[in-house]
Amino acid sequence: MTTLFPTRSNGATAKPSDVVYVEPQRQVTDDTLAAMLPEAGLNTPFIADFLSAVLTHERCGRHLYRAVAGRTNNPILKRKYEQFGKETERHVEILEKLIADMGGNPSYVSPAARGVEGMDTHLLESTFLLGGSLDVMTQEMVMLDAVFVAESVDDANWTTLAKLADNLPPGNVKTQFLGAVQEVTAQEVEHLSWARDTKAMLVLLQAQSRAMTAIGAKAEELVEKVRGWLA
Repeated sequence: MTTLFPTRSNGATAKPSDVVYVEPQRQVTDDTLAAMLPEAGLNTPFIADFLSAVLTHERCGRHLYRAVAGRTNNPILKRKYEQFGKETERHVEILEKLIADMGGNPSYVSPAARGVEGMDTHLLESTFLLGGSLDVMTQEMVMLDAVFVAESVDDANWTTLAKLADNLPPGNVKTQFLGAVQEVTAQEVEHLSWARDTKAMLVLLQAQSRAMTAIGAKAEELVEKVRGWLA
């Protein structure tokens, strides 16, 4: 079962700092992280921190897709958000196994991961800022923009992981890295291209639709129109 919220109860660990207190039994150091892949000849503590950040972004992506799928007024967007959300949860599962097979802890939250979580939290919050607005199309566009931004980072992360896999020594971990990259990258390319193309399509549809600019248009009428778009 995937872990979408690393907590004390499911084994979360972290590095202490001047502004972050971590219970002694939950503390992680670079020396601890260096025990992963000692034969790789790479900066293993940095790799562990990077993988933690990538995993955190995928976890936050799962929360984002649940949020937008539950609030979109367009059934086609809803189906896509649900599909991509399930695939994103699979990406979480893949990364967790990859980290565990390297000798790491999938519930380790690196300093970089905390930064990613903060960024992604604001991204998710942005999709709620227009809640209750009569301008339902703007709500749809904000949610789609959030997906586009999240998938842009995903695409960059997995492109980087593919390059990292090429630098790993031959063996089981490299094989698993390459398998993970092969399975996920194609989906990330689809997610990003769909978000980009759908955004362009919705912008053009609105630019050419006089109904969206009708003064006094009822919210229910706009919702019905949004539901029919992309069909």
